[in-house]
Amino acid sequence: MDELREFFRQLPDQNIIQITLSNTRDAAQASKVKVRPVIIRGEACFQETLYRGTQVFHANLGKEELARRLAGYMEGLFRQGQISCREMDATILVSKKGAVSIKTKKRNDISKEKTRGGREDRGPDMAHNRSKRHILPEGEPVDFLVSLGVQTPQGQVVRAKYNKFRQINRYLEFIEDVCHRLPADRTIRIVDFGCGKSYLTFGMYYYLHQIQGRDIQVTGLDLKADVIRHCNELAKRLHYDGLRFEQGDITHFQDTEPVDMVVSLHACDKATDYALDKAVKWGAAVILAVPCCQHELNGQIQCRELQPLLRYGVIKERMAALITDALRADLLEEQGYDVQILEFIDMEHTPKNLMIRAVKSAETSGRIRPKSASLTDRAALERTMEFLHVDPTLKELLYEENNH
Repeated sequence: MDELREFFRQLPDQNIIQITLSNTRDAAQASKVKVRPVIIRGEACFQETLYRGTQVFHANLGKEELARRLAGYMEGLFRQGQISCREMDATILVSKKGAVSIKTKKRNDISKEKTRGGREDRGPDMAHNRSKRHILPEGEPVDFLVSLGVQTPQGQVVRAKYNKFRQINRYLEFIEDVCHRLPADRTIRIVDFGCGKSYLTFGMYYYLHQIQGRDIQVTGLDLKADVIRHCNELAKRLHYDGLRFEQGDITHFQDTEPVDMVVSLHACDKATDYALDKAVKWGAAVILAVPCCQHELNGQIQCRELQPLLRYGVIKERMAALITDALRADLLEEQGYDVQILEFIDMEHTPKNLMIRAVKSAETSGRIRPKSASLTDRAALERTMEFLHVDPTLKELLYEENNH
């Protein structure tokens, strides 16, 4: 086996494109392993994907650890390895008696290879989230997706659930963009308000814990007892030890521990405001909110200058919803957050498709922006709200503490 260990020791320097280990000796340990190069937080490493039944496990490895893992797999578990590199391909076969055969083949005229689009092949795509590739790819079974009926045990996406599959991946892309803002030196604490059936909650846990390898504790909160019971049973069955669900109302939820990330997806009307207020007062580093049923301002808004537009009920309703979320974003910025309003999923699937993504600004050490900036922002906000004759709940909640 010395030849095998030496081959794997030198392999990371060969511009790896993909490695697949198969023909397992023990399917209970793993049926297959795939490896590809990725860049995470600006550093090159290798992502291992291990398949065990309906479960998929990910690990990010450095060069030396990769070589040790591959050698160990081939010595004790797999009989076949297929390696594709920038300048050569290799096949490894291990007989039942342990005899090793390594065959390599150089790739010809690499510099002139073309892709299907006619462009030069510049080697492996090392982006952690490659274009046109889902974070949770099709064809690879993921335990929670199989359990929730989104995938078959073979990893195929159920046709009726394809929009849900896309939504989960889109959601994970939003998290991937900001996960570097979460603490790396301790357990990350996340609260998910109004988690519902928790497709996205399970996806968030799987991505941060299984793929990113982060130490996390996630609490999902919802009013429905049967939903909470089902989610807790599933989390236990999947051995998602850092994921738990509680029955309760957003307004009454208390947590004395620091909360690093707050999620509020489709919390109805003013429930979103209570979730955002709690996130700000906890000093959460990341906030993700997809508001729903923004009725409050629709009943308040009065503006003589806009009356020709507001006299149409459906127009007034949509304008009030957009104004509600824009004011929420402005109020969060005033509290020291960098805020974006993003399209969550295509309008054809649901009109409730806007996400407020807020990240604690690196420029503000406290919860509120510097006084000069804060006063300017508040004055502009006050003028806008006075013009529209609106008094949003989030403003009252955030300003309340400062008025006492």
